[in-house]
Amino acid sequence: MKKTLLSILFLALTVSSYGQQEKDMKNFDPNFVHTVYFWLKNPDSDTDRKAFETSLKKFLKDSKYAKTNFIGFPPQASRDVVDGSFTYSLVVTFDSAETQQKYQDEKAHKIFIEESSELWTKVIVYDSTSI
Repeated sequence: MKKTLLSILFLALTVSSYGQQEKDMKNFDPNFVHTVYFWLKNPDSDTDRKAFETSLKKFLKDSKYAKTNFIGFPPQASRDVVDGSFTYSLVVTFDSAETQQKYQDEKAHKIFIEESSELWTKVIVYDSTSI
């Protein structure tokens, strides 16, 4: 649990510092944070990585509900507590759990899953709300 909270905090800080361009950034909304980790089947394949990134970026551009988003990949791990086994991470914020559910059900999200699900072997999601 502590590791998850630290990961979310790190990613939230990264979003505010290095995520979208300032002109495109909407305010980070701590009401509902959706953090997703993806493990690609062929993480060393440039073709698979490009296909995944293209589909994910298109999805986020077309989403009606995602407020802020950050797409990342693991840096070189410098400590034993850092899990760098994933291929990509995604952090998306919402103003409520209800809005996040609409995001799950929207056409853009379903298209992304249809286009990209064959590229990954594992997905883990951590959802959290502000304290």
